[in-house]
Amino acid sequence: MSDSYLDMQLLRFTTAGSVDDGKSTLIGRLLYDSKSIFEDQLDAVESSSKKRGVDHVDLALLTDGLRDEREQGITIDVAYRYFATPKRKFIIADTPGHIQYTRNMVTGASTANLALILVDARNGVVEQTCRHSFIASLLQIPHLVVCINKMDLVDYSEQRFEEIVEQYKAFAAKLNVSDIRFVPISALHGDNVVNRSENTPWYNGETLLHTLETIHIDSDQDHVNARFPVQTVIRPKSDKYHDYRGYAGRIAGGVYKPGDKVTVLPSGFTSKIKSIDSYTESLSEAFAPMSVTITLEDDIDISRGDMIVRPNNQPEVLQDLDVMLCWLNNKSAQPRAKYTLRHTTNEARCMIKEVLYKVNINTLHRIEDDKEIGMNDIVRVKMRVTKPLFVDAYNDNRNTGSIILVDESTNETVAAGMIRL
Repeated sequence: MSDSYLDMQLLRFTTAGSVDDGKSTLIGRLLYDSKSIFEDQLDAVESSSKKRGVDHVDLALLTDGLRDEREQGITIDVAYRYFATPKRKFIIADTPGHIQYTRNMVTGASTANLALILVDARNGVVEQTCRHSFIASLLQIPHLVVCINKMDLVDYSEQRFEEIVEQYKAFAAKLNVSDIRFVPISALHGDNVVNRSENTPWYNGETLLHTLETIHIDSDQDHVNARFPVQTVIRPKSDKYHDYRGYAGRIAGGVYKPGDKVTVLPSGFTSKIKSIDSYTESLSEAFAPMSVTITLEDDIDISRGDMIVRPNNQPEVLQDLDVMLCWLNNKSAQPRAKYTLRHTTNEARCMIKEVLYKVNINTLHRIEDDKEIGMNDIVRVKMRVTKPLFVDAYNDNRNTGSIILVDESTNETVAAGMIRL
């Protein structure tokens, strides 16, 4: 594997749409037209398509997971696909469209730079379009690409495309998303997916793949607020590195350079960065989301869960949290039950003190009289944690602003949360 491949930028995107909007076909088309599938995979799909009596190669079969799922004609859970073009590497989180899989979409979207929202050109913006867009906005996915699919079934009508764009923009005005783009496509025939379509001479925007390859994602990370949660302390104790003491972890925000003044939380001690080391070399600077080891000029007692920050730019230190929670477990939340809360490299016990409201994710209305939290619910809660956490608002930093809750008895992840300040 060449260095240039390893250095290529990675774009994570999630796909969402109603059932039968053509998501699987679109992903299949992207893989097929960008030459990202193997001959034997293609042969298998061709013979499978023939067996089903389909007169074209059914590209949806490239992505429709497991065989028993295929036979039932449904897709479940989150499927991750990997592909690369000469310009970028991609990870696709493909999530199902049904309402009972809201939690799967939250899981797939939580690390995405971009969301593809599929809309059937015949149906326009439907309830699920709104729901998926709301979740993308809630999870602060910076870029949305609305793919208006099945344009072949509306005779590639520019008027229909514009109607849906206006319809979507009217709804999206309520959302917190700054970058929304619209592409008219036919996943089945490949129009504007990888190659420009002669059927839409009125459309002079980019193809979908070109957008995915060129969209600017460097500024999606928080490079302003320096946040380095310590994952582990490295003490090799070998003759060569006898006195080496490094703090390893993944930078959650900001830029770090040797010589920078830093403060360690929770102790409040200050020092300067002596060196920043990667696996192979010492670095002159490091930034989110790099994984590095930092050494300091002073010997300070630091352990997992501590955070190295700038003296004049510190996160909030809180024990009472205001959180938007998505409940992932089929067992409802128990009133005043204790959960293990995980935040960056920190762990503490916590309790849900109060349910403020639930969100109706189809209308975005608040439901204030129903305090029961069940699977797939999105709720705003107040929580109490047994020790202070070093947090930012999720809107400012998705790494230091997110938490997960774990059931202590079963060790299952029961909820994912976004911290509000």
